[in-house]
Amino acid sequence: MPPAVQLVTTADLPLGWRESARALMDAAFDGDFSADDWAHALGGWHALVVDDQTVVAHAAVVPRRLWLGDRLVRSGYVEAVAVAPARQRTGLGTLVMQSIGEILRTQFEVGALSSGEWAFYERLGWTRWRGPSFVCQADGRRVRTADEDDGLMTLHGWTADVIDPTVAIACDDRAGDPW
Repeated sequence: MPPAVQLVTTADLPLGWRESARALMDAAFDGDFSADDWAHALGGWHALVVDDQTVVAHAAVVPRRLWLGDRLVRSGYVEAVAVAPARQRTGLGTLVMQSIGEILRTQFEVGALSSGEWAFYERLGWTRWRGPSFVCQADGRRVRTADEDDGLMTLHGWTADVIDPTVAIACDDRAGDPW
């Protein structure tokens, strides 16, 4: 029987689980997960697998403004996807991402994320974005983020709207990595 996935909002995330999830990011990303990266994961929903009060798998989705071409869409942006190193490749990442997928389908027009792990996400229905990427500055300018083009992926198809993955995609700027 697969482990239970806990779905909670950031506001309802117990402090011990929050601290454990943050520690998981450091372990899974080998110390390459900044305070800004963690801040990006807060303010939405968390899918967690908890074993004896220790978070062993985590994924978050937060509301984010995205433009697909000139169209502003209600999007959920996936952040902080990780599994404890000793538990990787056991299906826990799939479990938390399937739960995140359900939140995306019920709350948003489109899901988006940035990753180099394309095969993992493609297996779960995600598609690579093929259009150019941009970040929207506070003054309204759009700045090209060509180095992000290969990593952007979307999950969609549950609404009647057709999404063209070859148009430009843009997000609001934020501290740290914009995507």
